[in-house]
Amino acid sequence: MFKRSTPILASLDEAKTLAFYTEKLGFTFCDSHNGYLVFSRDGINVHLFPCNEPETCRNMGCYIYVTDIEQLYNEYQQSDLIHPNGALRMMPWGLRQFAVVDNNGNIFYFADYRE
Repeated sequence: MFKRSTPILASLDEAKTLAFYTEKLGFTFCDSHNGYLVFSRDGINVHLFPCNEPETCRNMGCYIYVTDIEQLYNEYQQSDLIHPNGALRMMPWGLRQFAVVDNNGNIFYFADYRE
């Protein structure tokens, strides 16, 4: 039944968010509607709405399930994007994951299942 999900997160600054997502996270900018930003990478979309409350961003996040997690981890590690407590590791619930926090404070968990 379900086919896809798109996270909708908060953005504190349109220009800084645009730069971070394209230059650091490797997403492609797709569209903007009065500050509502749309990005895409490998078929995954991320939307961000304009927000003036930094605390709102710190309470938002999502999981993005990936293949080649080591390659993505190395890419983001070279750009110094890995959260200090978010190194790649196996979680008790069966996911290998790592964490990145964007320029707004939204947290991303990148994960894959490893059997």
